[in-house]
Amino acid sequence: MDPTDSKPSCVALIPARSGSKRVADKNIKRLAGHPLIAYSISAALQSGVFAAVIVSTDSERYAELARGYGAEVPFMRPAEYSGDTSPDIEWVEYTLKRLANEGHRYDCFSILRPTSPFRLPETIKRAWAEFCAETGVDSLRAVEKCSQHPAKMWVLRGRRMLPLLPIGSAEQPWHSSQYPSLPEVFVQNASLEIAWSRVVFEGRSIAGTVLMPFLTRDTEGFDVNKPYDWDLAEYMVKAGTARLATVPQNPFPG
Repeated sequence: MDPTDSKPSCVALIPARSGSKRVADKNIKRLAGHPLIAYSISAALQSGVFAAVIVSTDSERYAELARGYGAEVPFMRPAEYSGDTSPDIEWVEYTLKRLANEGHRYDCFSILRPTSPFRLPETIKRAWAEFCAETGVDSLRAVEKCSQHPAKMWVLRGRRMLPLLPIGSAEQPWHSSQYPSLPEVFVQNASLEIAWSRVVFEGRSIAGTVLMPFLTRDTEGFDVNKPYDWDLAEYMVKAGTARLATVPQNPFPG
């Protein structure tokens, strides 16, 4: 970021732990010739939003690839923060505190997960502009309209089921109402989050308590988690129905 810019400083944090089970090594699996993580790194660098683009990983192999695509990996993520069930606050807090101890303090941070390959530089710029224009919020989180309304969902209790949202009148419960009559509901996706660093240092949270929405468009919020998602991502790229960030280099070996 231009040092003359009056906007707050922001660091991009790209989490890339190894050991993914549903799609083996998904963070570095090749999509259109480049490892998946390359698209998040390139989008972050090209957005011009960030003072630094840092990858948090527990793998030396991942670190080498990340550096090859222009990201910084100033230190490795400890194993205790790299498990399947490790909450985000652990690695985010560790990273921001370690950076601060080394003299690198940032007003804000943004989490850009590699599993959102269709998040583009302009997506990040749009989110950053909306975040900077808002007052009184702790964080911004990407959301999209639910494709399946939670009012139509059920909890099973043996051979019986109960509505997840037991709302509405007895005569017209939500689960038996038409979609157009139900309130709009949004679900978060993994494409991006932006927050003030104080929410980590003061409240040990990655979001705080006052969140603003960032509405993703088209495929910006597409998330790769399962083999089906991967196959669909490859199809969309080949069909031209989704666009990847431009990676301005030849594929890095590894």
